Amino acid sequence: MKQLILITLMFCGLAAAQDKATESTSQPALTIYNQNFFVARERVPLDLQAGVNQINYAGVAAHLEPDSVILRDPAGRALQILEQNYRNDPISQELLLSFYEGKEIDFSVGRTAEGKDLTVRGRVIRSGYIPSSYYAQNYQQPVSTQPIIEVDGVLHFGLPGQPLFPALSADSVLKPTLNWLLRTNDPGKFDAEISYVSGGMNWQADYNLVVSDNPNGKTDLLDMVGWITMRNQSGKTFENARIKLMAGDVNKIQENTLSSRAYKAMDMAVAGAAEAPVVREKSFDEFHLYTLERPTTLRDQETKQVEFVRAPGIRAQRIYVYDGAKVDQYGYYNPEQIRQDQNYGTVSNPKIWVMEEFKNSDTNHLGIALPKGKLRFYRRDTDGHLEFVGENVIDHTPKDEIIRVYTGNAFDVVGQRKRTNYRIDVNQHWIDESFEVHLRNHKKEAVSVRVVEHLYRCANWKLVDQSDEWRKMDAQTIEFPVSIAPDGEQVVTYTVHYTW
Repeated sequence: MKQLILITLMFCGLAAAQDKATESTSQPALTIYNQNFFVARERVPLDLQAGVNQINYAGVAAHLEPDSVILRDPAGRALQILEQNYRNDPISQELLLSFYEGKEIDFSVGRTAEGKDLTVRGRVIRSGYIPSSYYAQNYQQPVSTQPIIEVDGVLHFGLPGQPLFPALSADSVLKPTLNWLLRTNDPGKFDAEISYVSGGMNWQADYNLVVSDNPNGKTDLLDMVGWITMRNQSGKTFENARIKLMAGDVNKIQENTLSSRAYKAMDMAVAGAAEAPVVREKSFDEFHLYTLERPTTLRDQETKQVEFVRAPGIRAQRIYVYDGAKVDQYGYYNPEQIRQDQNYGTVSNPKIWVMEEFKNSDTNHLGIALPKGKLRFYRRDTDGHLEFVGENVIDHTPKDEIIRVYTGNAFDVVGQRKRTNYRIDVNQHWIDESFEVHLRNHKKEAVSVRVVEHLYRCANWKLVDQSDEWRKMDAQTIEFPVSIAPDGEQVVTYTVHYTW
């Protein structure tokens, strides 16, 4: 059914594109990457004369990468760009003040009863203007950006009034602006296409999952709703734009610029749920593209959300994992230190992890490429209210892969691990080590726990005695699957023999 819906949406999109071909050619197009940059494609109306033309375009984003700009005629008209200039110093009060540092200007300080302006004359000692290039090279604010004005021999930290400036010069800009010198032998009016890469725009996926008990009692059921959140901090509003979202690890050289560091923490606005899918997904090269089916306006400083996946009834398994060796304080140890330190791995971790595991498959009501994002889990209480029970993140997950996420620690299931025997013969190059793992279940129902043990002392090892069945997970990890009765306790014991 999901494939049929997607195919129907594709045909609907093609039909709409054919009906509005003229309109779509003038719409901006955005491809947003989840690495805080985007590619913009827009139409620029040009009226060129034969020879050299000077063109100004003030419709670009504030964090444009000038060397990424491509200007062309879609109809194939030859355009020779003799020179391209990028201005990103829009006129501001601070910038104008910087032009008059060391000079005197008038400041308006109010009006008389007759309505005449009252002004004072002041010398601009410091304007307080900080160019954007400063933030591209420094992480913190400068020591002081407060202007200093001298009035009648007295220094004012701050402006004594509203500064009054002469008229703007001809080369002043109010927005980030591209300036071209273009040469053509084919004059006339036409719509050129400009494409460029810019920072300041990002997107992410977020997933809300409601957990409920499966009537068969063996698995959980998950209802998933996935949202795409787009954040526009580019300094430009894109009206009625066609938007694509690129998911994957695209190699991008991250220079130490303002756009690569800006806007790391943003408030999220939650939009209402849609009646039908509004995002279409497809493979593209080594990545995945998610296309919004209808154009939308993405305003500067706006956070916009759309629903892109809704999947009820996902079968999931709740997993309890006990990794009892607390070894995080030995992260710097090498294998030789591990073997020589008799106390390594003897400190017990009492916490048992709770994990949710499910398969991203068609048969499990999913089966689409899921972009990386945060999974939030909720469970409905007996009063009908949803309660938050944990969250974690997933990486880009293809179809038919297993998703396993840690959601927290169990309250009523605890573990205890202790070493019961240790023998070493340095001359014969062997170590025998024995452990006892206690698992206590205070729930009213049975639970299954996977006891994970790391055989870390040497590459050569062999279990010579064990209380339960075990399985080898990798070269130095084993796992004991254990079932614990309600209000019961289970003890796992084993002895490992190391040689080197």
